[in-house]
Amino acid sequence: MEYGFWSVVPPLLTIALALITKNVFVSLMLGIFCGSMVMCGGDIFGGVNEAFYSFIHTFESNGNTVVLISFLLIGALIHLIEVSGGIDGFTQVMLKKRALIKSERGACFFTWLLGIIIFTSGSLSCMVTGSVSRPVNDALKVPHEKAAFLIHTTSTPWCVLLPLSGWLAAMTGYFTSGGVAEEDAITMLIKSIPLNFYCVIAVFGALAVSLFNINIGPMKKAEKRARETGELDEPGHGIQLSASKEKVPEAKPRAKNMLIPLGVLIVVIIAVLMITGNGDPTKGAGMQALLWGCILALLTMCVMCVAEKLFTVEKVINEAFKGMSSMLSVAAILLLGFTMGNLVKSLDTGNYLTSIFSGILSPALLPFLTFLLCLILSFATGTSMGTMAIMAVICFPMAINMGSSIPLVGGALFGGSIFGDHCSPISDTTIMSCATTGCDIIDHVKTQMPYAAICAGASAILYIVLGFVM
Repeated sequence: MEYGFWSVVPPLLTIALALITKNVFVSLMLGIFCGSMVMCGGDIFGGVNEAFYSFIHTFESNGNTVVLISFLLIGALIHLIEVSGGIDGFTQVMLKKRALIKSERGACFFTWLLGIIIFTSGSLSCMVTGSVSRPVNDALKVPHEKAAFLIHTTSTPWCVLLPLSGWLAAMTGYFTSGGVAEEDAITMLIKSIPLNFYCVIAVFGALAVSLFNINIGPMKKAEKRARETGELDEPGHGIQLSASKEKVPEAKPRAKNMLIPLGVLIVVIIAVLMITGNGDPTKGAGMQALLWGCILALLTMCVMCVAEKLFTVEKVINEAFKGMSSMLSVAAILLLGFTMGNLVKSLDTGNYLTSIFSGILSPALLPFLTFLLCLILSFATGTSMGTMAIMAVICFPMAINMGSSIPLVGGALFGGSIFGDHCSPISDTTIMSCATTGCDIIDHVKTQMPYAAICAGASAILYIVLGFVM
């Protein structure tokens, strides 16, 4: 069934409500109910019933379920690290004993560098980089808005520039699905990477922001607030990660209580990627690796807490559930985001938006139009891979038939698709970046948007110019 214009209403309504009401939870709920009613032909009761069951259908995806479970496990892990003195110990090592990071600028660069090091998965990068860098950023008064910006910008945008794990297979598949010969797909992908201007400018622009403390728009206000008042969030805003800030009386500052479990997390993920990929991590099962990493890291932390006689077995289990509870609100928003993504796919919103622009067939303008359409579509849907899948089967055949540069169109497609993942308030990595930094989602979107807009504007100009040159 074709829904036409009505297929665009739910995602646009969700984004508009999120920006107006500043309440992502309510906005997603209303967007889902709106989408369900569209699918039911305006039947209110049928729409409500469809909306309820849409949440159930979300768990039919193993990937969605793994991410949600991993989020709860990460919440338990962070809580145990904090109450056991791990964060205090890590902060002392980084700020006092070794004096490795002495200033806000150093903390920002440390955050950027950590995001670069963790490149296998955008979700994993947000989780690990946010968790590890937060105590350093908080100690040196880096506003949560800037921390979220640096963590988010070095997650998925960097993953597509260094496409390992599932990204390599997926991006190669998008080329072949668009008609590029299988033997040429990898070559085209490699050539498209430096032409992904949005991601290149965003990642290295974030480096410039961290080194030179470049603050524009709302970020300047956030920086001034943190510097003058010490408030890392707008009053009344922010996300509380831990259910309790109180340390166990017996707990001493121990950096190992943070470094060991996080080390287990990273090592296990890499090991599982290697095992499931038969020695090639790029072919490994990313979600399986994430689940195993979170479980074993949490078990390691629990054993350490019991061995250090901080908790009994029963008490450490209770503390773990307390940590999970601190992530419930964020997990709920993530569940709503996944559900909205499924509805958008069912409504065929992407193909409808594509049909509006497909009449413009100038070969020179194809890269720019590809970038623009992917940018709009990804922002409206909050999904990068979904946008890539929709647009690849349209843009690559057009590039082949019209004689446009396939790598340039590929760079435009991937960069434009990442924009939505980077900027949309309903994107999963937007939610994850805020979850691990404690930043309010709307505050993050507002402060990050001027930087993203500059990157997108510069990229658009480059695609127009190179479209006529290449």
